[in-house]
Amino acid sequence: MKIVIVHDWLVTYAGAERVLEQMLKVYPGADLFSTVDFIPKGERDFILNKAVTTSFIQNLPLARKKYRSYLPLMPLAVELFNLSEYDLIISSSHAVAKGVITGPDQLHICMCYSPIRYAWDLQHQYLRESGLNKGFKGWLAKWSLHKIRLWDLRTANGVDKFIAISNFIARRIYKVYRRESVTIYPPVYVDDFSISHLKEDFYFTSSRMVPYKKIDLIVETFTKSFPNKKLIVIGDGPEFKKIKDLAGKNVTLLGYQKFDILKDHLSRAKAFIFAAEEDFGISPLEAQASGTPVIAFGKGGALETIRGLDDDDPTGLFFTEQTVDNLTKAISLFEKNVDKISAESCVVNAQRFSDSRFRNEFKKLVEDEYKEWKLNI
Repeated sequence: MKIVIVHDWLVTYAGAERVLEQMLKVYPGADLFSTVDFIPKGERDFILNKAVTTSFIQNLPLARKKYRSYLPLMPLAVELFNLSEYDLIISSSHAVAKGVITGPDQLHICMCYSPIRYAWDLQHQYLRESGLNKGFKGWLAKWSLHKIRLWDLRTANGVDKFIAISNFIARRIYKVYRRESVTIYPPVYVDDFSISHLKEDFYFTSSRMVPYKKIDLIVETFTKSFPNKKLIVIGDGPEFKKIKDLAGKNVTLLGYQKFDILKDHLSRAKAFIFAAEEDFGISPLEAQASGTPVIAFGKGGALETIRGLDDDDPTGLFFTEQTVDNLTKAISLFEKNVDKISAESCVVNAQRFSDSRFRNEFKKLVEDEYKEWKLNI
Protein backbone atom coordinates (compact mmCIF):
# COMPACT_ATOMS: atom_id res chain seq x y z
CA MET A 1 0.00 0.00 0.00
CA LYS A 2 1.63 3.23 -1.17
CA ILE A 3 0.33 6.20 0.83
CA VAL A 4 0.35 9.98 0.37
CA ILE A 5 -0.96 12.64 2.74
CA VAL A 6 -2.07 15.96 1.22
CA HIS A 7 -2.18 18.93 3.63
CA ASP A 8 -3.63 22.36 2.81
CA TRP A 9 -0.56 24.46 3.64
CA LEU A 10 2.44 24.14 5.93
CA VAL A 11 3.25 27.48 7.53
CA THR A 12 2.98 26.87 11.30
CA TYR A 13 2.37 24.21 13.93
CA ALA A 14 -1.28 24.52 14.98
CA GLY A 15 -4.32 22.27 15.44
CA ALA A 16 -4.41 20.73 11.96
CA GLU A 17 -0.66 20.15 12.11
CA ARG A 18 -1.07 18.22 15.38
CA VAL A 19 -3.39 15.87 13.53
CA LEU A 20 -0.95 15.61 10.63
CA GLU A 21 1.83 14.81 13.10
CA GLN A 22 -0.12 11.87 14.51
CA MET A 23 -1.13 10.59 11.06
CA LEU A 24 2.54 10.53 10.11
CA LYS A 25 3.32 8.57 13.27
CA VAL A 26 0.81 5.97 12.12
CA TYR A 27 2.16 5.98 8.53
CA PRO A 28 5.77 7.24 8.69
CA GLY A 29 6.47 6.00 5.18
CA ALA A 30 3.79 8.20 3.60
CA ASP A 31 4.79 10.92 1.16
CA LEU A 32 3.65 14.47 1.92
CA PHE A 33 2.18 17.09 -0.43
CA SER A 34 1.10 20.66 0.38
CA THR A 35 0.25 23.82 -1.59
CA VAL A 36 3.11 25.61 0.21
CA ASP A 37 5.76 24.66 2.76
CA PHE A 38 7.36 27.44 4.79
CA ILE A 39 8.18 25.47 7.96
CA PRO A 40 11.73 26.47 9.09
CA LYS A 41 14.48 23.85 9.15
CA GLY A 42 14.67 23.52 12.92
CA GLU A 43 10.91 23.09 13.39
CA ARG A 44 10.17 20.18 11.06
CA ASP A 45 10.20 17.31 13.55
CA PHE A 46 6.40 17.08 13.50
CA ILE A 47 6.52 16.10 9.81
CA LEU A 48 9.48 13.76 10.46
CA ASN A 49 11.73 16.20 8.58
CA LYS A 50 10.18 14.98 5.33
CA ALA A 51 10.72 16.60 1.96
CA VAL A 52 7.39 18.08 0.91
CA THR A 53 6.10 18.23 -2.65
CA THR A 54 4.63 21.72 -3.11
CA SER A 55 2.56 23.47 -5.77
CA PHE A 56 3.41 26.38 -8.07
CA ILE A 57 2.08 28.75 -5.38
CA GLN A 58 5.27 28.10 -3.40
CA ASN A 59 7.21 30.29 -5.87
CA LEU A 60 4.70 33.09 -6.42
CA PRO A 61 5.52 36.64 -5.19
CA LEU A 62 5.05 37.20 -1.44
CA ALA A 63 3.71 33.66 -1.02
CA ARG A 64 5.46 33.22 2.33
CA LYS A 65 3.36 35.93 4.00
CA LYS A 66 0.43 36.27 1.60
CA TYR A 67 -0.27 32.63 0.73
CA ARG A 68 -3.94 33.01 1.72
CA SER A 69 -4.32 35.69 -0.96
CA TYR A 70 -3.76 32.95 -3.52
CA LEU A 71 -6.81 30.98 -2.37
CA PRO A 72 -8.55 31.43 -5.78
CA LEU A 73 -5.58 29.61 -7.37
CA MET A 74 -5.42 26.79 -4.83
CA PRO A 75 -8.08 24.56 -6.46
CA LEU A 76 -5.93 24.50 -9.60
CA ALA A 77 -2.79 23.98 -7.51
CA VAL A 78 -4.06 20.80 -5.81
CA GLU A 79 -5.58 19.46 -9.03
CA LEU A 80 -2.12 19.62 -10.61
CA PHE A 81 -0.67 17.21 -8.01
CA ASN A 82 0.05 13.91 -9.77
CA LEU A 83 -0.99 11.22 -7.29
CA SER A 84 -1.47 8.41 -9.80
CA GLU A 85 1.20 6.17 -8.23
CA TYR A 86 -0.52 5.96 -4.80
CA ASP A 87 -3.02 3.37 -3.54
CA LEU A 88 -4.24 5.43 -0.58
CA ILE A 89 -4.68 9.21 -0.53
CA ILE A 90 -5.34 10.87 2.83
CA SER A 91 -6.31 14.53 2.57
CA SER A 92 -5.84 16.67 5.66
CA SER A 93 -8.27 19.40 4.76
CA HIS A 94 -9.97 22.54 6.04
CA ALA A 95 -9.69 24.30 2.69
CA VAL A 96 -8.58 22.70 -0.57
CA ALA A 97 -6.61 19.48 0.07
CA LYS A 98 -9.66 17.26 -0.41
CA GLY A 99 -9.91 18.50 -4.03
CA VAL A 100 -7.01 16.40 -5.33
CA ILE A 101 -7.80 14.31 -8.38
CA THR A 102 -7.93 10.55 -7.78
CA GLY A 103 -8.92 7.56 -9.89
CA PRO A 104 -11.35 4.62 -9.43
CA ASP A 105 -8.49 2.35 -8.33
CA GLN A 106 -7.43 4.67 -5.50
CA LEU A 107 -8.94 5.07 -2.04
CA HIS A 108 -9.36 8.69 -0.87
CA ILE A 109 -10.00 9.30 2.85
CA CYS A 110 -10.49 12.91 3.94
CA MET A 111 -9.66 14.07 7.46
CA CYS A 112 -12.02 17.04 7.35
CA TYR A 113 -11.51 19.81 9.91
CA SER A 114 -14.37 21.65 8.24
CA PRO A 115 -15.74 22.50 4.80
CA ILE A 116 -14.12 25.83 3.86
CA ARG A 117 -15.48 28.00 6.68
CA TYR A 118 -15.10 31.38 4.97
CA ALA A 119 -16.82 30.12 1.81
CA TRP A 120 -19.84 28.59 3.53
CA ASP A 121 -21.68 29.48 6.76
CA LEU A 122 -19.00 31.91 8.03
CA GLN A 123 -18.72 33.82 4.74
CA HIS A 124 -20.46 36.99 5.95
CA GLN A 125 -18.40 37.12 9.18
CA TYR A 126 -15.17 36.64 7.18
CA LEU A 127 -16.05 39.38 4.68
CA ARG A 128 -17.03 41.79 7.46
CA GLU A 129 -13.90 41.19 9.54
CA SER A 130 -11.68 41.44 6.44
CA GLY A 131 -13.29 44.70 5.32
CA LEU A 132 -14.50 43.01 2.13
CA ASN A 133 -18.24 43.34 2.61
CA LYS A 134 -18.58 46.26 0.20
CA GLY A 135 -16.91 47.98 -2.75
CA PHE A 136 -15.19 46.53 -5.80
CA LYS A 137 -12.76 44.37 -3.78
CA GLY A 138 -15.72 43.05 -1.84
CA TRP A 139 -17.49 42.11 -5.05
CA LEU A 140 -14.39 40.26 -6.29
CA ALA A 141 -14.08 38.42 -2.97
CA LYS A 142 -17.72 37.35 -3.08
CA TRP A 143 -17.39 36.15 -6.67
CA SER A 144 -14.24 34.18 -5.81
CA LEU A 145 -15.95 32.54 -2.84
CA HIS A 146 -18.93 31.68 -5.05
CA LYS A 147 -16.64 29.89 -7.51
CA ILE A 148 -14.83 28.11 -4.65
CA ARG A 149 -18.16 26.86 -3.27
CA LEU A 150 -19.03 25.32 -6.63
CA TRP A 151 -15.61 23.66 -6.82
CA ASP A 152 -15.73 22.53 -3.18
CA LEU A 153 -19.10 20.87 -3.65
CA ARG A 154 -18.02 19.13 -6.87
CA THR A 155 -14.82 17.73 -5.37
CA ALA A 156 -16.66 16.18 -2.41
CA ASN A 157 -17.63 13.43 -4.86
CA GLY A 158 -13.98 12.41 -5.12
CA VAL A 159 -13.78 11.51 -1.42
CA ASP A 160 -14.56 7.88 -0.54
CA LYS A 161 -14.70 8.40 3.23
CA PHE A 162 -15.01 11.53 5.35
CA ILE A 163 -13.67 11.75 8.89
CA ALA A 164 -15.02 14.65 10.97
CA ILE A 165 -13.17 16.14 13.94
CA SER A 166 -16.40 16.50 15.95
CA ASN A 167 -20.08 15.73 15.64
CA PHE A 168 -20.55 19.46 15.10
CA ILE A 169 -18.36 19.26 11.98
CA ALA A 170 -20.08 16.03 10.92
CA ARG A 171 -23.31 18.03 10.77
CA ARG A 172 -21.59 20.76 8.73
CA ILE A 173 -20.20 18.13 6.32
CA TYR A 174 -23.67 16.73 5.83
CA LYS A 175 -25.21 20.19 5.44
CA VAL A 176 -22.71 21.22 2.75
CA TYR A 177 -21.87 17.95 0.96
CA ARG A 178 -24.81 15.71 1.93
CA ARG A 179 -22.25 13.08 2.96
CA GLU A 180 -22.14 10.98 6.12
CA SER A 181 -18.89 10.93 8.09
CA VAL A 182 -17.23 9.21 11.04
CA THR A 183 -16.10 11.36 13.98
CA ILE A 184 -12.57 10.89 15.27
CA TYR A 185 -11.67 13.60 17.76
CA PRO A 186 -8.28 15.30 17.22
CA PRO A 187 -5.33 14.41 19.45
CA VAL A 188 -4.83 16.41 22.63
CA TYR A 189 -1.45 16.09 24.35
CA VAL A 190 -3.04 15.61 27.76
CA ASP A 191 0.08 14.05 29.29
CA ASP A 192 1.97 17.33 28.78
CA PHE A 193 -0.10 18.96 31.53
CA SER A 194 0.08 18.56 35.29
CA ILE A 195 -2.69 18.71 37.87
CA SER A 196 -2.70 20.99 40.90
CA HIS A 197 -5.16 20.43 43.74
CA LEU A 198 -4.39 23.83 45.25
CA LYS A 199 -6.38 26.17 43.06
CA GLU A 200 -5.73 29.89 43.45
CA ASP A 201 -8.28 32.67 43.41
CA PHE A 202 -8.00 33.77 39.79
CA TYR A 203 -9.71 32.99 36.50
CA PHE A 204 -7.74 32.35 33.33
CA THR A 205 -8.03 32.39 29.56
CA SER A 206 -5.55 32.05 26.71
CA SER A 207 -5.96 32.52 22.99
CA ARG A 208 -4.79 34.29 19.89
CA MET A 209 -6.51 37.67 20.04
CA VAL A 210 -8.70 37.66 16.96
CA PRO A 211 -12.39 38.69 16.87
CA TYR A 212 -14.13 35.30 16.96
CA LYS A 213 -12.21 34.19 20.07
CA LYS A 214 -14.20 36.80 22.07
CA ILE A 215 -11.39 37.63 24.51
CA ASP A 216 -12.80 41.17 24.57
CA LEU A 217 -16.07 39.75 25.94
CA ILE A 218 -14.26 37.95 28.77
CA VAL A 219 -12.18 41.00 29.70
CA GLU A 220 -15.18 43.32 29.59
CA THR A 221 -17.18 40.96 31.80
CA PHE A 222 -14.56 40.87 34.53
CA THR A 223 -13.95 44.61 34.29
CA LYS A 224 -17.63 45.53 34.58
CA SER A 225 -19.25 42.71 36.53
CA PHE A 226 -16.47 41.35 38.75
CA PRO A 227 -14.04 44.18 39.60
CA ASN A 228 -12.98 42.24 42.71
CA LYS A 229 -12.20 39.01 40.89
CA LYS A 230 -8.86 38.50 39.16
CA LEU A 231 -8.55 37.51 35.49
CA ILE A 232 -5.24 36.56 33.84
CA VAL A 233 -5.00 36.45 30.03
CA ILE A 234 -2.21 34.91 27.95
CA GLY A 235 -2.10 35.58 24.21
CA ASP A 236 -1.30 38.12 21.54
CA GLY A 237 -2.76 39.16 18.22
CA PRO A 238 -4.41 41.96 16.21
CA GLU A 239 -6.95 42.77 18.94
CA PHE A 240 -4.43 43.09 21.79
CA LYS A 241 -4.56 46.91 22.00
CA LYS A 242 -8.36 46.96 21.85
CA ILE A 243 -8.54 44.40 24.65
CA LYS A 244 -5.92 46.22 26.72
CA ASP A 245 -8.04 49.38 26.54
CA LEU A 246 -11.03 47.43 27.91
CA ALA A 247 -9.12 45.88 30.80
CA GLY A 248 -9.70 47.06 34.36
CA LYS A 249 -7.19 46.88 37.21
CA ASN A 250 -8.32 43.34 38.04
CA VAL A 251 -7.31 42.07 34.57
CA THR A 252 -3.68 41.12 33.82
CA LEU A 253 -2.63 40.73 30.17
CA LEU A 254 0.61 38.75 29.87
CA GLY A 255 0.81 38.70 26.06
CA TYR A 256 2.51 35.76 24.41
CA GLN A 257 4.13 33.31 26.85
CA LYS A 258 6.06 30.08 26.48
CA PHE A 259 4.38 26.74 27.15
CA ASP A 260 5.73 26.33 30.70
CA ILE A 261 4.09 29.62 31.77
CA LEU A 262 0.80 28.63 30.11
CA LYS A 263 0.91 25.20 31.74
CA ASP A 264 1.57 26.71 35.18
CA HIS A 265 -1.39 29.10 34.95
CA LEU A 266 -3.70 26.38 33.66
CA SER A 267 -2.94 24.18 36.67
CA ARG A 268 -3.39 26.93 39.28
CA ALA A 269 -6.47 28.71 37.90
CA LYS A 270 -9.86 28.49 39.59
CA ALA A 271 -11.47 28.06 36.16
CA PHE A 272 -10.71 28.51 32.47
CA ILE A 273 -13.00 30.81 30.46
CA PHE A 274 -13.72 29.87 26.83
CA ALA A 275 -16.02 32.20 24.88
CA ALA A 276 -15.48 31.13 21.24
CA GLU A 277 -17.56 28.91 19.01
CA GLU A 278 -14.99 26.36 17.85
CA ASP A 279 -15.19 23.36 15.56
CA PHE A 280 -13.48 21.31 18.28
CA GLY A 281 -11.46 23.44 20.72
CA ILE A 282 -8.23 22.12 22.24
CA SER A 283 -7.78 24.77 24.98
CA PRO A 284 -10.71 23.59 27.14
CA LEU A 285 -9.29 20.07 27.11
CA GLU A 286 -5.83 21.30 28.05
CA ALA A 287 -7.45 23.07 30.99
CA GLN A 288 -9.28 19.90 32.03
CA ALA A 289 -6.06 17.90 31.68
CA SER A 290 -4.69 20.33 34.28
CA GLY A 291 -7.60 19.57 36.62
CA THR A 292 -9.20 22.96 35.91
CA PRO A 293 -12.96 23.41 35.26
CA VAL A 294 -14.15 25.26 32.15
CA ILE A 295 -16.82 27.93 31.75
CA ALA A 296 -17.58 27.75 28.02
CA PHE A 297 -19.88 29.13 25.35
CA GLY A 298 -22.34 26.32 24.73
CA LYS A 299 -22.02 25.86 20.98
CA GLY A 300 -19.74 23.90 18.68
CA GLY A 301 -17.21 21.34 19.85
CA ALA A 302 -17.28 22.49 23.50
CA LEU A 303 -20.58 20.65 23.98
CA GLU A 304 -18.75 17.41 23.17
CA THR A 305 -15.62 17.96 25.28
CA ILE A 306 -17.00 19.47 28.51
CA ARG A 307 -19.45 17.82 30.92
CA GLY A 308 -21.99 20.33 32.22
CA LEU A 309 -23.53 20.58 35.66
CA ASP A 310 -26.30 18.16 34.69
CA ASP A 311 -23.70 15.37 34.34
CA ASP A 312 -22.88 13.01 37.22
CA ASP A 313 -19.22 14.05 36.96
CA PRO A 314 -19.27 17.65 35.69
CA THR A 315 -16.13 19.33 34.39
CA GLY A 316 -17.58 22.79 33.80
CA LEU A 317 -20.68 24.67 32.71
CA PHE A 318 -22.00 26.58 29.72
CA PHE A 319 -23.39 30.01 28.87
CA THR A 320 -25.80 30.35 25.99
CA GLU A 321 -25.13 33.81 24.55
CA GLN A 322 -21.90 35.70 23.85
CA THR A 323 -22.92 38.66 26.01
CA VAL A 324 -21.58 40.24 29.19
CA ASP A 325 -24.85 39.54 30.98
CA ASN A 326 -24.90 35.86 30.05
CA LEU A 327 -21.25 35.25 30.92
CA THR A 328 -21.75 37.12 34.21
CA LYS A 329 -24.58 34.76 35.15
CA ALA A 330 -22.45 31.72 34.22
CA ILE A 331 -19.53 32.84 36.41
CA SER A 332 -21.91 33.50 39.31
CA LEU A 333 -23.43 30.02 38.82
CA PHE A 334 -19.95 28.50 38.80
CA GLU A 335 -19.10 30.22 42.09
CA LYS A 336 -22.14 28.54 43.68
CA ASN A 337 -21.31 25.08 42.26
CA VAL A 338 -17.52 25.01 42.27
CA ASP A 339 -17.45 22.20 44.89
CA LYS A 340 -19.38 19.89 42.54
CA ILE A 341 -16.48 19.80 40.05
CA SER A 342 -13.39 17.79 40.98
CA ALA A 343 -9.96 18.02 39.43
CA GLU A 344 -9.98 14.24 38.99
CA SER A 345 -13.19 14.35 36.92
CA CYS A 346 -11.64 16.99 34.67
CA VAL A 347 -8.51 14.89 34.08
CA VAL A 348 -10.45 11.68 33.43
CA ASN A 349 -12.63 13.47 30.88
CA ALA A 350 -9.58 14.95 29.09
CA GLN A 351 -7.96 11.51 28.82
CA ARG A 352 -10.72 10.48 26.38
CA PHE A 353 -9.04 12.70 23.79
CA SER A 354 -5.40 11.57 24.07
CA ASP A 355 -3.02 11.31 21.12
CA SER A 356 -2.64 7.52 21.54
CA ARG A 357 -6.44 7.16 21.32
CA PHE A 358 -6.40 9.17 18.08
CA ARG A 359 -3.70 7.00 16.50
CA ASN A 360 -5.56 3.79 17.37
CA GLU A 361 -8.92 5.03 16.05
CA PHE A 362 -7.42 6.53 12.91
CA LYS A 363 -5.37 3.44 12.05
CA LYS A 364 -8.32 1.11 12.58
CA LEU A 365 -10.62 3.19 10.38
CA VAL A 366 -8.08 3.46 7.55
CA GLU A 367 -7.25 -0.24 7.59
CA ASP A 368 -10.90 -1.29 7.75
CA GLU A 369 -11.75 1.02 4.86
CA TYR A 370 -8.78 -0.23 2.84
CA LYS A 371 -9.71 -3.89 3.35
CA GLU A 372 -13.31 -3.25 2.28
CA TRP A 373 -12.17 -1.20 -0.69
CA LYS A 374 -9.79 -3.97 -1.85
CA LEU A 375 -12.66 -6.46 -1.77
CA ASN A 376 -14.72 -4.25 -4.09
CA ILE A 377 -12.20 -3.52 -6.85
